[in-house]
Amino acid sequence: MNSFDILILYIIVVNVVSFTVMGVDKRKAIKRAFRIPESTLFVLAIIGGSIGSIAGMHLFRHKTRHWYFLYGMPVILALQVMLVLALVFSPIEWNFW
Repeated sequence: MNSFDILILYIIVVNVVSFTVMGVDKRKAIKRAFRIPESTLFVLAIIGGSIGSIAGMHLFRHKTRHWYFLYGMPVILALQVMLVLALVFSPIEWNFW
């Protein structure tokens, strides 16, 4: 398993975790139980789980009334896409594979 495979596996895992945490937090909100901090939801998005977070927000209809989630998660995703594009098209050679 090379470093590119590990990176892809990491992205998949962190997005599945982000998606799941959104669902768990929604369930806890319905049951009025102890909630997952919003900072945790944002950290999961920032470390690579923005797609899972956005999918979870919309599928579970969770945090969609909060402007900082509604606009913040897509901004995080856009920044991550720009970072990947900058790395791919940079003059520096990245040997992931």
